Amino acid sequence: MGKSIAVIGASSKRDKYGNKAVRAFAAEGYTVYPINPNETEIEGLAAYASVADVPGEIDEATFYLHPKWGLSVADAVIEKGIPVVHLNPGAESPELVTKLSDAGVEVIQGCSIIAVGRTPGEFG
Repeated sequence: MGKSIAVIGASSKRDKYGNKAVRAFAAEGYTVYPINPNETEIEGLAAYASVADVPGEIDEATFYLHPKWGLSVADAVIEKGIPVVHLNPGAESPELVTKLSDAGVEVIQGCSIIAVGRTPGEFG
């Protein structure tokens, strides 16, 4: 079975990075769980209000939301046992990095789309 990733801050708007990430990870063969409490479906995938609502384990998460919102969802990520979190540019803060790291989560700061071997421009 391939890797799974929760795209926290996923968007149905195709010009948003939270949408480009859904498409990039899907193109790389990941099982993608879009997380957005205001959406029911993104890019043909069921969207979840929280990582807590996703059945089973999740291998990674990538944050596409303001750090203050990231702090508010960090507890759910920690409780879900997601071992790796990507904090994309604009989603990181010292407090969020500390909170996740202190809980044993591996934090990767940088663009997760590039980290998976794609570029955001491919998904314009």
